[in-house]
Amino acid sequence: MRNLLYTSLFLLACITSNAQKDFQGMAVYESKTSTSDFKSRFEGNKEISPEMQKMIEERMKKMFEKTFILNFDKSASIYKEEEKLDAPGGQQGGFRMMSSMMGGGGTYYKNVKDKSYTVDKEFMGKEFLVKDSLPKLNWKMESETRMIGGYNCFKATAVRPVSKSDFRNFRPKKEEQTKEGEANKDDKEKKTNFMDDFDMPKEITITAWYTPEIPVNQGPESYWGLPGLILEVNDGKTVILCSKIVLNSKDKVEIKAPNNGKVISQKDYDETVVKKMDELKEMNQGQGRGGMQIRMGN
Repeated sequence: MRNLLYTSLFLLACITSNAQKDFQGMAVYESKTSTSDFKSRFEGNKEISPEMQKMIEERMKKMFEKTFILNFDKSASIYKEEEKLDAPGGQQGGFRMMSSMMGGGGTYYKNVKDKSYTVDKEFMGKEFLVKDSLPKLNWKMESETRMIGGYNCFKATAVRPVSKSDFRNFRPKKEEQTKEGEANKDDKEKKTNFMDDFDMPKEITITAWYTPEIPVNQGPESYWGLPGLILEVNDGKTVILCSKIVLNSKDKVEIKAPNNGKVISQKDYDETVVKKMDELKEMNQGQGRGGMQIRMGN
């Protein structure tokens, strides 16, 4: 009788283990970042023709509105931008670089069991493999609830440090800061640096909505750490909203970390990007605001 009990418990453990191992889900997210701060900096600029302004707005929309696919199991996930066929001549030059700095491109792999992540990045024609520990977010559980896609979701908030290599984190400087800064410059310097009117905050407040009905410690991008799949994230400028969920599809996806590129930490990658952007600023001195500092029109 005792042997039968042990055998039954062993079989139950095996079945449970296999069920967890086989469990897999897919979620589609729509990411949209407000462009009002950027558009306000070139609207009315006499150096930019109406045709150029329209082209810039169309390309900015492509950069700031993206669709992502999250494939996940109990312990790991991959988050990747949905592949689209671009029109000939699209996403060239500075825009291609800017797009990669707006959350797109590459595969973001998270392993919540090991608390680590790996993401492949392309910057200035070079491939990097960013490997680091998952950011620990001190989530504050709120009492508010709402429905998203038929799932009952709970609200949680957290404050997190920003990544200096993610341009979505740029905020416009306060009016008094801008005036004070311009008062100390001559006319030539005023219009050589497009980013002079922007600040990179040290931290931002995140609002997330998660559903315990899908009990995985996962979410879009670098977000994780809640007792359920995160279906929406809002940082004040960027909203990432889940539009579709498929659980236990017959077609399984291999969830593994990318492995191409020079291995680098997140801190070193951020410093590399900031250094290169500083070099671009110096190269573009005298181009004026019409050059938009990284020659977006080229």
